[in-house]
Amino acid sequence: MNKFAEKALPVIVAFGLASPAAAQGLKSFEPLKDPQISTRPAQKMLVVESKGDPGVAAQIAIATLYRVFYTLPGARLAAPRARWAAPLTFSKNDWQGLFGLPIPDDIKSLPAGTTDVRIEIWSYGDVAEILHIGSYDDEKGTIEKLMKFIGEKGYVVAGPMEEEYLAGPGMVAEPVKYQTIIRYQVKKK
Repeated sequence: MNKFAEKALPVIVAFGLASPAAAQGLKSFEPLKDPQISTRPAQKMLVVESKGDPGVAAQIAIATLYRVFYTLPGARLAAPRARWAAPLTFSKNDWQGLFGLPIPDDIKSLPAGTTDVRIEIWSYGDVAEILHIGSYDDEKGTIEKLMKFIGEKGYVVAGPMEEEYLAGPGMVAEPVKYQTIIRYQVKKK
C-alpha cells in the first residue's frame, strides 16, 4: 500500500469521525437549519478542478486533494467544499466545479511535482447559507428556500454555489443523513 493510501484513504472513508463537525456532533451547525446572512473572511484553499457527474468526479477530486493535503505542514482537517460554476440545471455530466480544502495562510507553494492541484484564495464577504440534511439529489427545495430568503432580505446572488460537506459518503451510510451547508455569496440589491 502506498503512502497516500495509508494516510488518505481512512480519512476519506471515515472523514466524519475526525472532522470538527463530527467532534461537535454537528450541533454548532443547527442554527443553519434556517437560512442566515453572515460575513466570512477570504480563505486560502487547496483546489482541484472537476468536470462531470459529481457522484463520480468528487471521489477523484477529493482523493487528489487529500493526497496533496497530507504533504502540507500545519494542515488541519476540515470539511471539504465544492463550488459549482454553472447553474445546476445542466446535465450532471456537464457540471464544472472546484473542490477545495482550507489550508494555513502561511503555505506559499505546493511540493515539487504536484499536478492538478493549486492554491487559491476563495473570497466570501457577505454570504447566505443554510444546512441541507439529506441526499444531494434532494437539495432543490433547500436551495429554493435559501433563494427566497436572499430576495426577502434585499440581496442578490453574487457568486457561485458552494457546498460544504459536513457528513456525506463515507461519513454516514444513508444519504438521508448527509449534512451539507449550501452557501452563496450575496450583495445588496
